[in-house]
Amino acid sequence: MLEPAGRVAMVSGASRGIGRAVAERLACAGYRISAGLRDPRRAPPEWHACRYDAEEAVGAQAWTAATLAEFGRIDVLVNAAGINPMARFLDSDETAFDALMTVNVKAPMRLIRAAWPTLVASGTGRIVNIASLSGKRVRNDNAGYAMAKAALVSLTQAVRREGWEHGIRATAFCPGFVETDMTAHVTKQPRALMSRPEDIAAVIETVVRLPNTASVAELLLNCRHEDML
Repeated sequence: MLEPAGRVAMVSGASRGIGRAVAERLACAGYRISAGLRDPRRAPPEWHACRYDAEEAVGAQAWTAATLAEFGRIDVLVNAAGINPMARFLDSDETAFDALMTVNVKAPMRLIRAAWPTLVASGTGRIVNIASLSGKRVRNDNAGYAMAKAALVSLTQAVRREGWEHGIRATAFCPGFVETDMTAHVTKQPRALMSRPEDIAAVIETVVRLPNTASVAELLLNCRHEDML
């Protein structure tokens, strides 16, 4: 297992939900945290908090530069920022589709590109993209969300291939229902029976601490039984 002492983790979407839980878990484990949030005031004072909006193309470079200026290195990147507007494939208005692709796919790609040189320099760079079981199968009307998360899984595989010889290991983390603000509208699954952000954070800590010889390409986590998953 990799020792976290001295290692730096960038976590997007760190104001709440999965991103917040991951940042808190890694901080407790000894990682130095660079948190990307729309409102940096929502971060604890011990974190290096930077304004980051996944909708803005310039945000990735600015946040990465600020992290390097503060710590001089980046070892872990967790892309947890995401959105979930309804986008049915028959919708003629593609605004929601465009937003989903921008925030859930292009924003992680831009952050990975920006952090790439320092992740290579680490020799044990770790990237975790929070995808979804919706990227592995389609079980509701939100085709746009499923398409975006499937694209994020594919991006993770491309990053994994490109970074392998440099010691970079990338994982697509695909949870089902998680008790966060994003699932507040869900009625088919009781909230008490959804996965907890804290449990996902515990698994992600394990993933980013694994050595280069024990890499996880995709990790599916569910709160209920599904055939073939």
